Amino acid sequence: MSDTVIRTLADIEHLEATPLSQRLQGLESTYDVFRRAAQRWPEQIALHFLPQGLADEAAVTFTYAELFAQITRTANLFHSLEVGTGDVVSYLLPNLPQTHFTLWGGQAAGIVNAINPLLESEQIAALLNEVSCKVLVTLGPSAGPELWHKVQPLLDKVPSLRAVLLVGEAQPPEGTLSFDAELQRQPAEQLLSGRQFSRDDLCAYFHTGGTTGMPKVAQHRHGNQLANACCGGLLVDLGPDDTLLCGLPLFHVNGVVVTGLTAFMAGAQVLLAGPLGYRNRALLEQFWRLVERFQITTFSAVPTVYAALMAIPRGEADLSSLRFGLCGAAPMPVALIQQFEQATGIRILEGYGLTEGTCISAINPRDGERRPGSIGLPIPYQQLKPVIVDDHGVYVRDCEVDEIGVLVARGPNIFPGYLQPEANQKLWLDGNWLNTGDMARRDADGYLWLTGRLKELIIRGGHNIDPAVIEEALMRHPAVQMAAAVGKPDPYAGELPVAYVVLRDGQQVSAGELIDYARRVIPERAAAPGEIYVVDSLPQTAVGKLFKPQLRYDATRRVLSTLLAPCLQQASDWQVLVGSHPLHGMQVKIVLMAPLPLRQQLVEAVKEVMAGFSLYYELAESD
Repeated sequence: MSDTVIRTLADIEHLEATPLSQRLQGLESTYDVFRRAAQRWPEQIALHFLPQGLADEAAVTFTYAELFAQITRTANLFHSLEVGTGDVVSYLLPNLPQTHFTLWGGQAAGIVNAINPLLESEQIAALLNEVSCKVLVTLGPSAGPELWHKVQPLLDKVPSLRAVLLVGEAQPPEGTLSFDAELQRQPAEQLLSGRQFSRDDLCAYFHTGGTTGMPKVAQHRHGNQLANACCGGLLVDLGPDDTLLCGLPLFHVNGVVVTGLTAFMAGAQVLLAGPLGYRNRALLEQFWRLVERFQITTFSAVPTVYAALMAIPRGEADLSSLRFGLCGAAPMPVALIQQFEQATGIRILEGYGLTEGTCISAINPRDGERRPGSIGLPIPYQQLKPVIVDDHGVYVRDCEVDEIGVLVARGPNIFPGYLQPEANQKLWLDGNWLNTGDMARRDADGYLWLTGRLKELIIRGGHNIDPAVIEEALMRHPAVQMAAAVGKPDPYAGELPVAYVVLRDGQQVSAGELIDYARRVIPERAAAPGEIYVVDSLPQTAVGKLFKPQLRYDATRRVLSTLLAPCLQQASDWQVLVGSHPLHGMQVKIVLMAPLPLRQQLVEAVKEVMAGFSLYYELAESD
């Protein structure tokens, strides 16, 4: 461990007195991270892999020397397939050691592109074509029959594709290659390409939600990932004594950067807890035993995982190694944070990040004051601030203390833009500040608080859903004239998609029929709305634009009214009001009328229901 301690903004400014270039000296690429790690800690375990994610099974391990050798072989394999610095290697894989080989070997050879294997076949094909994929790494019919069933039909639909490598496939189908067999034919001592890296070289493409049906492609440079990994390690003081559990998918920047490159840069160990990670119920049930066995010091998870872990008995497991947990993919209810910390003694550090910022941009300080509900302080070398913009999205001024504005960011971790030029319009403010699309305020001590979103993403369990995917699908229904999708609050998933539709004149269709239709035509299962409301009209602004905040207010009111109804049956009267708030973005006001003897009991019932949500609310009581 180093003597790094961050308590306040002043400590971050002290760290920034050392130029980042000095901290990254000798590192021009992510490949250099593994080269240096193999030199510094050759016999240290870099990666543990549990094939089933079970606490008692034998782990497959790789030292830093072995991991670097496999990454070098993988880069040489791609080079042999004529992958150059501007060519794309895509992977559709669960969390496997070979996923890490592909990820970092792909960046050493060209540009790596992670794709969610849970997507449907047509959407996968569209994404592969979007990036002009040259080599695809995935599972074959024996190792991953369900995935292969989706991938095999699309291979002829991607003209740029030159080779398909199958992991765990001893006898690959005709026209494909065995990843594992081909890997062993490659030398591990040096890159055959002789490539000379620059931090400005592109290294990765990540798909991220946007305002159109096709996800935008965020470009990462080697320098972006190096900076973010370095700053992340500084923030929480990672070192060779740490072990990080990776349960989030390796097609998402959190798994790649936070429980990936950040750990490897610090010489820490990473436990790859099964191919499915947190989606494997067995992993959650054995989580505390895994902590004890591998002496886990930290992990990153979304609120749904923390909520599930609360229900898992800890028994006699020794949790003394666990220093803290990280949460940043979705807002976490303050009550859940408090309950988790009280029950386990484990601190949760809430943070904030976005793919466009490589991964992490802010976090509550590990050694300083943690303010539940806030996203903490900006990471070193990262600038974050809320600003006021005009109706055209042009910068006007910085916000005052506790004034809500658009959150903007700049720093070495901020990406150079999207692959699609049209997606970069109005992306940058006042020169080189990234418009994150989130609304936020900054308090007097520099802590940042999210208050809403300009961009319309629905965040379900940390997974971004583009509402346009839902809206465009619904509007293909012959009876639908207009559709709008928003997120409704959910105590488990954070948000769930719901849709509001206006029917064409003379048309009739039930909400149930529309829900069934949406499930059939929306390519992403998680995006299919569980509720659809047929309405006469959609709310609009004064200039005729769709006003989605009003729909989010309505969806929130409906959810809370439904959940509160059973426990407020004895109240004289009650109602849920939802609207805007100058400090918190959205406010819920629960008005409760009840006779005095019953009132306290009903108030406690309301508090219990509201504890599951990261919503600001006020309770008004009267006789």
